[in-house]
Amino acid sequence: MATDGPMATVTDIAPETDAETKVMMLAQWLSPAFPVGAFAYSHGLEAAVDQGWVTDGAGLEHWLDDVLSFGAARADALMLAAAYRAHSPAELRDIDATARALAASRERLLETTAQGRAFGAAVAVWDVALDDLTYPVALGAAAAQQSLPLLLTQKMYLQAMLSNLIAAGQRLLPVGQQQGLGIFKRLTPLCSTVAQETGDGDLARLSATAYMTDISAMRHETQGSRIFRT
Repeated sequence: MATDGPMATVTDIAPETDAETKVMMLAQWLSPAFPVGAFAYSHGLEAAVDQGWVTDGAGLEHWLDDVLSFGAARADALMLAAAYRAHSPAELRDIDATARALAASRERLLETTAQGRAFGAAVAVWDVALDDLTYPVALGAAAAQQSLPLLLTQKMYLQAMLSNLIAAGQRLLPVGQQQGLGIFKRLTPLCSTVAQETGDGDLARLSATAYMTDISAMRHETQGSRIFRT
């Protein structure tokens, strides 16, 4: 086969830049395949479906919009940034205590602590040393140890959370693949917005006003038939 010049070989390909390596690390850490067990948690969505509060794709999209804009996702992004900016182990422990205190129910606390422990065990492969921390605090501390970009870490954390909850909704509701992808596409810009608004890690601005998501998490604790842990 004729060519206009010599064909590139494997050794001609430029090596990865440090920035590319960091993006790939984050992509792996926040992949659905990373062993934190995120697939087992619905964040109260299962109870919301059981109660008839979310019944279709449109309802799922509104529910997730509230989680990102006013609920635990926004609070998580703020605590992730605070953990990333922590100056001492004592400050990190205080941030983690705040994260635990903000959990509105027993199952919500289980969700963040169990995933945090699993994440801490997994990232030990990268020589990241973490105590027993809640999930967003653990991720923020790990990202700081590896000098990963904060804003990108927040965006990808929120996007991973969104993706997982859409997948949960698809198991609970008549929401197909294309509709789920549409929800993901439309809400992804909100992940960026929330990350930008919480990047200072100022816990004085910590709040959560998505009350129905908290109530559904509480109701799930006594729900009879269920497939998710929360």
